Amino acid sequence: MASSEGIKQMDIKRSGSQPSAKGSAEYFTGTVRIDPLFEAHDPARTAGASVTFEPGARTAWHTHPLGQTLIVTAGCGWVQRWGDPREEIRPGDVIWFSPGEKHWHGATATTAMTHIAIQEQLDGKTVDWMEQVSDEQYQVAKVNK
Repeated sequence: MASSEGIKQMDIKRSGSQPSAKGSAEYFTGTVRIDPLFEAHDPARTAGASVTFEPGARTAWHTHPLGQTLIVTAGCGWVQRWGDPREEIRPGDVIWFSPGEKHWHGATATTAMTHIAIQEQLDGKTVDWMEQVSDEQYQVAKVNK
């Protein structure tokens, strides 16, 4: 909404006003629900969503052109950077992935996990998707707590 001077006004996204989406099988394994929180308003570039992973669900390997911040809000999950052991994540944990850092994130095998994902757009793009995390990669990753 613009004022008489053409300046944008505050925008409130009411809870429940934006439909949930199912995570695409092209980019996720298992049952994943994506609840949009906010999109970037020019000139800002930041977008965010709440993402819920059922037990065993996870992203494919991917990178973000300007990095990504995750804030775990419920459950227990795992994150892993390419070449490193996976790490357990819990509510209150804040995770930062650097620009271009190949990684995945999702629930543990037995517990659902929800996080808020925040990333910036670069030329309209927030993510570069890669190959799926195999069941073997998911199950046998060394764990650091």
